[in-house]
Amino acid sequence: MPPLPPRRLLQPLQHIVHVQQSGLLLVILALGALLAFLAGSHTDRATGEAVNNFLNSYTLMQVATDASFFAIMAVGATMVIISGGIDLSVGSVYALAGVLTAMALRHLTHLAPAAQVGCAMGLCLGLGLACGLANGLMIVGLRVHPFIITLGMMWVFRGIAFVASKAQSILLPRPVTEAVKSTLGFGESLYPVPLIVMLAITAAGAIYLTRTVMGRHLYAVGGNAEAARYAGLRLGPILVGVYAISGLTAGIAAFLGSGFYGSASCADATGYELYVIAAAVVGGASLAGGRGSAVNAMLGALLIVLIRQSIRTLHFDQNYEWIIIGCAIVVAVVLDQLNARLAARRLARGR
Repeated sequence: MPPLPPRRLLQPLQHIVHVQQSGLLLVILALGALLAFLAGSHTDRATGEAVNNFLNSYTLMQVATDASFFAIMAVGATMVIISGGIDLSVGSVYALAGVLTAMALRHLTHLAPAAQVGCAMGLCLGLGLACGLANGLMIVGLRVHPFIITLGMMWVFRGIAFVASKAQSILLPRPVTEAVKSTLGFGESLYPVPLIVMLAITAAGAIYLTRTVMGRHLYAVGGNAEAARYAGLRLGPILVGVYAISGLTAGIAAFLGSGFYGSASCADATGYELYVIAAAVVGGASLAGGRGSAVNAMLGALLIVLIRQSIRTLHFDQNYEWIIIGCAIVVAVVLDQLNARLAARRLARGR
Protein backbone atom coordinates (compact mmCIF):
# COMPACT_ATOMS: atom_id res chain seq x y z
CA MET A 1 0.00 0.00 0.00
CA PRO A 2 1.57 3.35 -1.05
CA PRO A 3 2.21 5.85 1.73
CA LEU A 4 -0.33 8.63 2.18
CA PRO A 5 0.74 12.08 0.98
CA PRO A 6 1.69 14.54 3.73
CA ARG A 7 -1.47 16.58 3.21
CA ARG A 8 -3.67 13.54 3.85
CA LEU A 9 -1.71 12.75 7.00
CA LEU A 10 -2.13 16.31 8.31
CA GLN A 11 -5.87 16.53 7.65
CA PRO A 12 -6.98 15.03 11.02
CA LEU A 13 -4.57 17.32 12.88
CA GLN A 14 -5.81 20.35 10.93
CA HIS A 15 -9.39 19.41 11.75
CA ILE A 16 -8.58 19.27 15.47
CA VAL A 17 -6.73 22.60 15.35
CA HIS A 18 -9.63 24.32 13.60
CA VAL A 19 -12.21 23.12 16.11
CA GLN A 20 -13.50 26.22 17.88
CA GLN A 21 -13.15 24.78 21.36
CA SER A 22 -9.74 23.15 20.86
CA GLY A 23 -7.74 26.09 22.23
CA LEU A 24 -9.77 26.31 25.42
CA LEU A 25 -9.69 22.54 25.87
CA LEU A 26 -5.92 22.46 25.50
CA VAL A 27 -5.48 25.27 28.05
CA ILE A 28 -7.84 23.55 30.52
CA LEU A 29 -6.08 20.20 30.11
CA ALA A 30 -2.65 21.81 30.47
CA LEU A 31 -3.70 23.70 33.61
CA GLY A 32 -5.27 20.55 35.05
CA ALA A 33 -2.10 18.55 34.37
CA LEU A 34 0.02 21.28 35.99
CA LEU A 35 -2.21 21.30 39.07
CA ALA A 36 -2.09 17.51 39.35
CA PHE A 37 1.71 17.66 39.16
CA LEU A 38 2.20 20.48 41.68
CA ALA A 39 -0.65 19.81 44.13
CA GLY A 40 1.05 16.97 45.98
CA SER A 41 -0.81 14.10 47.62
CA HIS A 42 -2.20 12.91 50.94
CA THR A 43 -2.95 9.53 52.49
CA ASP A 44 -6.54 8.39 52.40
CA ARG A 45 -7.64 7.45 55.92
CA ALA A 46 -10.00 4.71 54.74
CA THR A 47 -7.77 2.91 52.23
CA GLY A 48 -4.28 4.07 53.24
CA GLU A 49 -3.48 4.85 49.61
CA ALA A 50 -1.86 8.06 48.35
CA VAL A 51 -4.39 10.39 46.75
CA ASN A 52 -3.53 13.39 44.59
CA ASN A 53 -4.74 16.63 46.20
CA PHE A 54 -6.26 17.81 42.91
CA LEU A 55 -6.82 14.73 40.77
CA ASN A 56 -9.46 13.04 42.90
CA SER A 57 -13.20 12.68 42.54
CA TYR A 58 -14.12 15.06 45.37
CA THR A 59 -11.98 17.97 44.22
CA LEU A 60 -12.95 17.53 40.57
CA MET A 61 -16.64 17.41 41.47
CA GLN A 62 -16.25 20.54 43.61
CA VAL A 63 -14.56 22.35 40.71
CA ALA A 64 -17.38 21.30 38.39
CA THR A 65 -19.98 22.43 40.95
CA ASP A 66 -18.34 25.84 41.40
CA ALA A 67 -18.13 26.25 37.63
CA SER A 68 -21.76 25.27 37.10
CA PHE A 69 -23.19 28.39 38.78
CA PHE A 70 -21.03 30.69 36.60
CA ALA A 71 -21.43 28.61 33.45
CA ILE A 72 -25.24 28.54 33.55
CA MET A 73 -25.36 32.34 33.81
CA ALA A 74 -22.56 32.66 31.26
CA VAL A 75 -24.69 30.86 28.65
CA GLY A 76 -27.39 33.50 29.01
CA ALA A 77 -24.89 36.35 29.20
CA THR A 78 -23.18 35.07 26.05
CA MET A 79 -26.45 35.35 24.16
CA VAL A 80 -26.76 38.95 25.34
CA ILE A 81 -23.19 39.68 24.23
CA ILE A 82 -23.85 38.06 20.84
CA SER A 83 -26.76 40.48 20.38
CA GLY A 84 -24.39 43.39 20.96
CA GLY A 85 -25.49 44.13 24.54
CA ILE A 86 -24.28 43.39 28.04
CA ASP A 87 -25.96 42.35 31.30
CA LEU A 88 -24.37 43.53 34.54
CA SER A 89 -27.32 42.55 36.72
CA VAL A 90 -27.03 38.74 36.68
CA GLY A 91 -25.45 38.52 40.15
CA SER A 92 -28.15 40.74 41.65
CA VAL A 93 -30.90 38.74 39.91
CA TYR A 94 -29.35 35.63 41.47
CA ALA A 95 -29.46 37.23 44.95
CA LEU A 96 -32.99 38.60 44.57
CA ALA A 97 -34.42 35.33 43.26
CA GLY A 98 -32.76 33.35 46.05
CA VAL A 99 -33.86 35.69 48.83
CA LEU A 100 -37.50 36.08 47.75
CA THR A 101 -37.80 32.34 47.14
CA ALA A 102 -36.40 31.53 50.60
CA MET A 103 -38.78 34.04 52.20
CA ALA A 104 -41.77 32.58 50.36
CA LEU A 105 -40.85 29.03 51.35
CA ARG A 106 -41.00 30.03 55.02
CA HIS A 107 -44.79 30.04 54.62
CA LEU A 108 -44.98 26.83 52.61
CA THR A 109 -43.49 24.37 55.07
CA HIS A 110 -46.83 22.55 55.25
CA LEU A 111 -46.44 21.36 51.66
CA ALA A 112 -45.08 17.95 50.71
CA PRO A 113 -41.31 17.80 50.05
CA ALA A 114 -41.76 17.43 46.29
CA ALA A 115 -44.12 20.42 46.24
CA GLN A 116 -41.60 22.53 48.16
CA VAL A 117 -38.91 21.69 45.62
CA GLY A 118 -41.29 22.51 42.76
CA CYS A 119 -42.27 25.82 44.33
CA ALA A 120 -38.63 26.76 44.91
CA MET A 121 -37.75 25.99 41.31
CA GLY A 122 -40.78 27.79 39.91
CA LEU A 123 -40.24 30.89 42.05
CA CYS A 124 -36.52 31.17 41.23
CA LEU A 125 -37.06 30.71 37.51
CA GLY A 126 -40.09 33.00 37.47
CA LEU A 127 -38.33 35.78 39.37
CA GLY A 128 -35.26 35.52 37.18
CA LEU A 129 -37.40 35.64 34.05
CA ALA A 130 -39.31 38.68 35.36
CA CYS A 131 -36.08 40.55 36.12
CA GLY A 132 -34.72 39.75 32.67
CA LEU A 133 -37.94 40.92 31.02
CA ALA A 134 -37.77 44.16 33.01
CA ASN A 135 -34.23 44.77 31.75
CA GLY A 136 -35.16 44.03 28.16
CA LEU A 137 -38.32 46.13 28.14
CA MET A 138 -36.50 49.15 29.59
CA ILE A 139 -33.60 48.81 27.15
CA VAL A 140 -35.94 48.61 24.16
CA GLY A 141 -38.64 50.95 25.41
CA LEU A 142 -36.40 53.71 26.78
CA ARG A 143 -33.72 53.26 24.09
CA VAL A 144 -30.96 53.53 26.67
CA HIS A 145 -27.67 51.65 26.36
CA PRO A 146 -27.80 48.21 28.03
CA PHE A 147 -24.75 49.06 30.14
CA ILE A 148 -26.63 51.89 31.88
CA ILE A 149 -29.90 50.01 32.36
CA THR A 150 -28.34 46.81 33.69
CA LEU A 151 -25.90 48.75 35.88
CA GLY A 152 -28.81 50.61 37.48
CA MET A 153 -30.93 47.49 37.83
CA MET A 154 -27.98 45.68 39.38
CA TRP A 155 -28.26 48.03 42.36
CA VAL A 156 -32.07 48.04 42.32
CA PHE A 157 -32.37 44.24 42.45
CA ARG A 158 -29.75 43.86 45.16
CA GLY A 159 -31.29 46.73 47.12
CA ILE A 160 -34.70 45.03 47.03
CA ALA A 161 -33.07 41.82 48.26
CA PHE A 162 -31.35 43.78 51.07
CA VAL A 163 -34.54 45.52 52.20
CA ALA A 164 -36.69 42.40 51.94
CA SER A 165 -34.30 40.19 53.90
CA LYS A 166 -33.08 42.93 56.29
CA ALA A 167 -29.54 41.75 55.45
CA GLN A 168 -30.21 38.38 57.07
CA SER A 169 -29.36 34.95 55.73
CA ILE A 170 -32.53 32.91 55.19
CA LEU A 171 -32.47 29.14 55.38
CA LEU A 172 -34.15 27.01 52.73
CA PRO A 173 -36.24 23.94 53.59
CA ARG A 174 -34.33 20.69 53.84
CA PRO A 175 -36.15 19.02 50.89
CA VAL A 176 -34.77 21.69 48.52
CA THR A 177 -31.21 21.18 49.76
CA GLU A 178 -31.56 17.42 49.60
CA ALA A 179 -32.82 17.63 46.00
CA VAL A 180 -29.94 19.82 44.80
CA LYS A 181 -27.35 17.87 46.80
CA SER A 182 -28.63 14.46 45.78
CA THR A 183 -25.76 12.04 45.12
CA LEU A 184 -27.72 10.12 42.44
CA GLY A 185 -25.77 7.03 43.40
CA PHE A 186 -22.32 8.56 42.76
CA GLY A 187 -21.17 8.13 46.34
CA GLU A 188 -20.99 10.13 49.53
CA SER A 189 -20.03 13.83 49.22
CA LEU A 190 -20.37 13.70 45.42
CA TYR A 191 -23.22 15.95 44.27
CA PRO A 192 -23.60 15.85 40.47
CA VAL A 193 -26.93 17.71 40.10
CA PRO A 194 -25.39 21.18 39.39
CA LEU A 195 -22.98 19.59 36.88
CA ILE A 196 -25.80 17.77 35.08
CA VAL A 197 -27.92 20.94 34.90
CA MET A 198 -24.92 22.90 33.60
CA LEU A 199 -24.39 20.40 30.79
CA ALA A 200 -28.10 20.42 29.96
CA ILE A 201 -28.28 24.24 29.84
CA THR A 202 -25.13 24.38 27.72
CA ALA A 203 -26.53 21.82 25.28
CA ALA A 204 -29.84 23.70 25.09
CA GLY A 205 -28.02 26.99 24.53
CA ALA A 206 -25.84 25.48 21.80
CA ILE A 207 -28.88 24.05 20.01
CA TYR A 208 -30.73 27.36 20.33
CA LEU A 209 -27.85 29.36 18.87
CA THR A 210 -26.83 27.01 16.07
CA ARG A 211 -29.94 25.02 15.13
CA THR A 212 -32.85 27.46 15.41
CA VAL A 213 -34.04 30.45 13.43
CA MET A 214 -34.08 32.58 16.61
CA GLY A 215 -30.41 31.84 17.17
CA ARG A 216 -29.51 32.90 13.63
CA HIS A 217 -31.50 36.10 14.12
CA LEU A 218 -29.49 36.77 17.26
CA TYR A 219 -26.19 36.54 15.39
CA ALA A 220 -27.61 38.74 12.63
CA VAL A 221 -28.67 41.46 15.09
CA GLY A 222 -25.29 41.42 16.83
CA GLY A 223 -23.34 41.39 13.59
CA ASN A 224 -25.16 44.35 12.03
CA ALA A 225 -28.32 45.68 13.64
CA GLU A 226 -29.18 48.03 10.77
CA ALA A 227 -28.81 45.29 8.15
CA ALA A 228 -30.96 43.00 10.31
CA ARG A 229 -33.65 45.69 10.53
CA TYR A 230 -33.63 46.20 6.76
CA ALA A 231 -33.88 42.43 6.36
CA GLY A 232 -37.22 42.56 8.18
CA LEU A 233 -36.18 41.36 11.64
CA ARG A 234 -38.05 42.86 14.59
CA LEU A 235 -35.21 43.95 16.84
CA GLY A 236 -37.35 44.84 19.86
CA PRO A 237 -38.80 41.36 20.59
CA ILE A 238 -35.43 39.73 19.85
CA LEU A 239 -33.61 41.93 22.39
CA VAL A 240 -36.32 41.59 25.04
CA GLY A 241 -36.20 37.82 24.57
CA VAL A 242 -32.44 37.58 24.96
CA TYR A 243 -32.44 39.55 28.23
CA ALA A 244 -35.29 37.36 29.45
CA ILE A 245 -33.13 34.31 28.75
CA SER A 246 -30.25 35.90 30.67
CA GLY A 247 -32.54 36.50 33.66
CA LEU A 248 -33.89 32.96 33.40
CA THR A 249 -30.41 31.42 33.54
CA ALA A 250 -29.64 33.59 36.59
CA GLY A 251 -32.79 32.22 38.21
CA ILE A 252 -31.71 28.64 37.46
CA ALA A 253 -28.30 29.35 38.99
CA ALA A 254 -29.99 30.91 42.04
CA PHE A 255 -32.09 27.79 42.61
CA LEU A 256 -29.04 25.54 42.38
CA GLY A 257 -26.74 27.81 44.40
CA SER A 258 -29.11 28.60 47.25
CA GLY A 259 -30.26 24.99 47.37
CA PHE A 260 -26.70 23.68 47.38
CA TYR A 261 -25.54 25.94 50.21
CA GLY A 262 -28.85 25.76 52.08
CA SER A 263 -29.46 29.49 52.48
CA ALA A 264 -29.89 32.76 50.60
CA SER A 265 -28.84 36.31 51.42
CA CYS A 266 -28.66 39.68 49.71
CA ALA A 267 -24.86 39.36 49.53
CA ASP A 268 -25.02 36.20 47.41
CA ALA A 269 -23.32 36.30 44.00
CA THR A 270 -21.55 39.58 44.73
CA GLY A 271 -19.02 40.05 41.96
CA TYR A 272 -20.46 37.24 39.84
CA GLU A 273 -20.83 39.76 37.01
CA LEU A 274 -17.04 39.69 36.62
CA TYR A 275 -16.89 35.90 36.49
CA VAL A 276 -19.80 35.59 34.08
CA ILE A 277 -18.53 38.20 31.64
CA ALA A 278 -15.00 36.82 31.98
CA ALA A 279 -16.26 33.32 31.15
CA ALA A 280 -18.08 34.60 28.06
CA VAL A 281 -15.17 36.74 26.83
CA VAL A 282 -12.50 34.14 27.55
CA GLY A 283 -14.79 31.72 25.72
CA GLY A 284 -14.49 33.82 22.58
CA ALA A 285 -17.61 36.00 22.71
CA SER A 286 -16.97 39.35 21.04
CA LEU A 287 -18.05 42.42 23.00
CA ALA A 288 -18.78 44.04 19.63
CA GLY A 289 -21.49 41.43 19.10
CA GLY A 290 -22.13 38.80 16.46
CA ARG A 291 -19.87 36.08 17.83
CA GLY A 292 -20.03 33.66 20.75
CA SER A 293 -20.76 30.08 21.74
CA ALA A 294 -22.62 28.41 24.60
CA VAL A 295 -20.08 25.59 24.77
CA ASN A 296 -17.21 28.06 24.85
CA ALA A 297 -18.92 29.99 27.64
CA MET A 298 -19.06 26.81 29.72
CA LEU A 299 -15.41 26.08 29.00
CA GLY A 300 -14.52 29.68 29.87
CA ALA A 301 -16.29 29.32 33.23
CA LEU A 302 -14.44 26.06 33.87
CA LEU A 303 -11.13 27.76 33.09
CA ILE A 304 -11.90 30.65 35.45
CA VAL A 305 -12.75 28.24 38.26
CA LEU A 306 -9.59 26.23 37.57
CA ILE A 307 -7.57 29.43 37.94
CA ARG A 308 -9.26 30.04 41.30
CA GLN A 309 -8.65 26.43 42.32
CA SER A 310 -4.98 26.64 41.36
CA ILE A 311 -4.53 29.65 43.68
CA ARG A 312 -6.03 27.66 46.56
CA THR A 313 -4.32 24.37 45.80
CA LEU A 314 -0.89 25.94 45.43
CA HIS A 315 -1.44 28.09 48.56
CA PHE A 316 -1.00 31.43 46.81
CA ASP A 317 -2.41 34.66 48.18
CA GLN A 318 -6.11 34.66 47.19
CA ASN A 319 -6.00 38.42 46.63
CA TYR A 320 -4.21 37.67 43.34
CA GLU A 321 -7.39 35.99 42.05
CA TRP A 322 -8.94 39.27 40.90
CA ILE A 323 -5.68 40.38 39.26
CA ILE A 324 -5.35 37.16 37.29
CA ILE A 325 -8.98 37.11 36.15
CA GLY A 326 -8.81 40.79 35.18
CA CYS A 327 -5.68 40.13 33.14
CA ALA A 328 -7.41 37.17 31.49
CA ILE A 329 -10.28 39.45 30.36
CA VAL A 330 -7.87 42.04 28.97
CA VAL A 331 -5.83 39.40 27.11
CA ALA A 332 -8.97 37.79 25.69
CA VAL A 333 -10.32 41.12 24.42
CA VAL A 334 -6.95 42.08 22.91
CA LEU A 335 -6.70 38.70 21.14
CA ASP A 336 -10.26 39.14 19.88
CA GLN A 337 -9.37 42.53 18.42
CA LEU A 338 -6.23 41.16 16.78
CA ASN A 339 -8.22 38.28 15.32
CA ALA A 340 -10.81 40.71 13.92
CA ARG A 341 -8.09 42.85 12.31
CA LEU A 342 -6.38 39.83 10.76
CA ALA A 343 -9.72 38.62 9.40
CA ALA A 344 -10.38 42.05 7.89
CA ARG A 345 -6.96 42.06 6.24
CA ARG A 346 -7.48 38.59 4.78
CA LEU A 347 -10.86 39.68 3.44
CA ALA A 348 -9.32 42.79 1.87
CA ARG A 349 -6.59 40.73 0.20
CA GLY A 350 -9.18 38.28 -1.11
CA ARG A 351 -11.06 41.11 -2.73
